[in-house]
Amino acid sequence: MIPQRPVSLRFTMLLMYAIALLPAGRAQDVRAVYQQHCASCHGPQLEGGQGGSLSDDVWTYGADDENITRIIREGAAGGNMPAFGTVLEPAQIRALVVYIREMGTRAAAQQTRFNQPTPTTVTQSEEHAFRLEVLTDELGVPWSIAFLPDGRMLVTEREGRLRIFADGKLQPEPIAGIPEVWARGQGGLLAVAVHPDYANNGWVYLAYSDPGADGTAMTAIVRGRIRDGRWVEQEDVFRIPAPLYKRGGVHFGCRLVFHDGYLFFTHGERGAPTDAQDLSRPNGKVHRLHDDGRVPADNPFVNTRGAFPSIWTYGNRNPQGLALRPGTTELWETEHGPRGGDELNLIQAGRNYGWPVITHGMNYNGTPVTDRTAQEGMEQPVIHWTPSIAVGDMAFYTGAAFPRWQGHLFVTALAAEELRRLVIENGRVAKQELVFKGIGRIRAIAEGPDGYLYFGLERPGRLVRLVPAE
Repeated sequence: MIPQRPVSLRFTMLLMYAIALLPAGRAQDVRAVYQQHCASCHGPQLEGGQGGSLSDDVWTYGADDENITRIIREGAAGGNMPAFGTVLEPAQIRALVVYIREMGTRAAAQQTRFNQPTPTTVTQSEEHAFRLEVLTDELGVPWSIAFLPDGRMLVTEREGRLRIFADGKLQPEPIAGIPEVWARGQGGLLAVAVHPDYANNGWVYLAYSDPGADGTAMTAIVRGRIRDGRWVEQEDVFRIPAPLYKRGGVHFGCRLVFHDGYLFFTHGERGAPTDAQDLSRPNGKVHRLHDDGRVPADNPFVNTRGAFPSIWTYGNRNPQGLALRPGTTELWETEHGPRGGDELNLIQAGRNYGWPVITHGMNYNGTPVTDRTAQEGMEQPVIHWTPSIAVGDMAFYTGAAFPRWQGHLFVTALAAEELRRLVIENGRVAKQELVFKGIGRIRAIAEGPDGYLYFGLERPGRLVRLVPAE
């Protein structure tokens, strides 16, 4: 359990990052900026006119974000494209780039057929053919999946229920006696994980939105044992002081990973962006503890006055996935950006991952967050998804059922309803495949002991799995 620490860093760091965010641009929706300055040449829907289309992925002066930004700012030789660097602020130009990417992706999607697996069809991906099997459609919002050594599956429902799937069916009664859960908005019963030495110690870990006073809540982690359908012998692993609890129903995290006696876990910034840069606050961070909740003596900020001692990294917005790459010590994380700028990060001790000082996205209402996508001392994502796919859970595949997928990273998406396969080579994404799309929001992913891939889908709440169909 984390003790209360001094908070002398709080006001200094808040002031520093509030100042850093001041030049973020006029609070004007990017659509209005586009209609005012761009639509007369490029069309009201980016379809083209006097100027070329901005939604067909054909670019005269370079297709990457840097070149598009440069052309908007400086214009093009010969007067074909006027310069807007003196008219628009840098943050507005950055928002325009995100908007152009969104509209281009939308136009491309309307002309593309995606795999949409069903229980009665065989789906062919680049490396394997597979079938989709529906195990149950009787869940609320399944958030996390973990397997016990005997093959039983544990599933958390956001509504506050821990369920068991065994012998081909969902057990009718949830596990009794789990902690009270603040199940509102994005809060609820979040992650479940089984201790690597479960066969000897029986520990199961739960992360959840813990209700505080006056409508506040914050992420907490406990461990306990399941005996005769009940949750017993509970111990606190991570629980912060009550004064740090926050109102609001967004950005709790949380994912759990065990490695070498340590527990790594994520904590969203709870809708308070500047907290992600404040070392005296736990939210907006990746943390490391011993698996019993003790703080490791070699954590990067354990001797920093006022810092929360379990912090492993900071500047993280809302991490929805965390996974250890098999055969390595590499810890990988997926993170919700705002509107654009979803990230895949390689997590390294003590590093600052930038939010909200740098981001590849903009606010949900179309206004800029900042014009900065990079800054010295802040990490860049390995890749970012702009437009946002609402990136979710992730898992490295190690099974034998799909041999050509071994070692590949599978990433899920909520709003985009996607499963993506990423090939990682030398710390970068060498290849990315959209395996399927459009069958529901994918909140959870896990590899089963049978080598099949298991998913928790929303609307309706379902457990499904992919099985080979070669």
